[in-house]
Amino acid sequence: MATSVQSIGIDAMAVGYQTGSDVIFEQFDLPPSNQRQLGVPHPTGTTIPLALRPCQSQTEDINLDDVITTIKGLQSHNKLLTKKLALHGTLLFRGLPIRNADDFSRFAHAFGFKPHEIIGIVVDRPVLAPNIAPANKAPKEVLIHSHNESPQVPHAPEYIFLYGHKAPLKGGETPMSSSLELFQRVQDEIPEFIAELTEKGILSRITYKKEPQFSGGSTLKEAFGKTIVDGDDLASRRSKIEAQIARYGRGIHTTWEWLDNDEGIIVTHRLPVIRTQPGTNLPTMFTGFASLYTRKNVTEQLYGDGTPIPEKYLKRLVAITEEIRVLHRWEQGDVLIYDNIIAQHGRQPWEGEENDRVVMASLFDGDEVPGAYGDADWATVVQALEG
Repeated sequence: MATSVQSIGIDAMAVGYQTGSDVIFEQFDLPPSNQRQLGVPHPTGTTIPLALRPCQSQTEDINLDDVITTIKGLQSHNKLLTKKLALHGTLLFRGLPIRNADDFSRFAHAFGFKPHEIIGIVVDRPVLAPNIAPANKAPKEVLIHSHNESPQVPHAPEYIFLYGHKAPLKGGETPMSSSLELFQRVQDEIPEFIAELTEKGILSRITYKKEPQFSGGSTLKEAFGKTIVDGDDLASRRSKIEAQIARYGRGIHTTWEWLDNDEGIIVTHRLPVIRTQPGTNLPTMFTGFASLYTRKNVTEQLYGDGTPIPEKYLKRLVAITEEIRVLHRWEQGDVLIYDNIIAQHGRQPWEGEENDRVVMASLFDGDEVPGAYGDADWATVVQALEG
């Protein structure tokens, strides 16, 4: 389809911009397995991630208050870090005095984004500090393939913060890749797949039950039952759950069906996989296809007309995703920040004990949601209504 596209420009940002504190960030290089130059449509020389750390002369003297002051100053200066995210997709901060969930919460909130409320959550995320939860509680053997956060529901966060509290000796890396580059590669190699997705979108069908359906999964009450109280009868519980689903604001494009015997509910959304990046109008593949294809779970995704997505397309999508990703090797205290509209993340298995890897997550909304690729009414997504 014809789309007005504006190239991504490299925004000038003096990483050492003076903010009133003494902390100055410098860029540094990572090993090739952990950092690469992005392909089209990114400008030549753009890396994922952009790696930042305090100048080496400062590493023993900085404190978290000064780091937070610096972050706030950079953001007040024309949202410099937000613009860097929109260019690189992922930022790495290393060498910061972040020691626990509370420190991580303070750092993440310094960027000035609005905390994201997950509606229809499919994983268990207990609160560890303000807007902080475990990244994923699935067993260590489970591979979580690259995906954008919350692609199965209409209401997704714009920014993902990950903090490495504890790193395993072997494995446990976090993938990162560009959804803009993914779209370009798929468009070049299997344009018929892009044409089908553009015309039809997808049906995302999620089953929620009273009990978790897999290790680390959520319950129906955790997904939609925040207003349910003890003593509510069946009619009241269902009414409150349906009111939460209605917050998506999708009208006929979100439907639900109650299971027999009060076992749960199946919620179906018609969603766009191809969306556009605010500010550039570049198309991005906003999807969990690779993760859902390689790890069967409670979400089923079909074309928007209800027909199956051919396996040959999904297999090639997985292969392309692996070709363009890098794997972040965690060091204790690292913070990765993803622009969720244009970058994907995941999780590699690791050896050792379950608690050898501890990564926390914090999700935030941005000023804008992804734009529509095409003019179908189901191709538009919005932030959920307050409630």
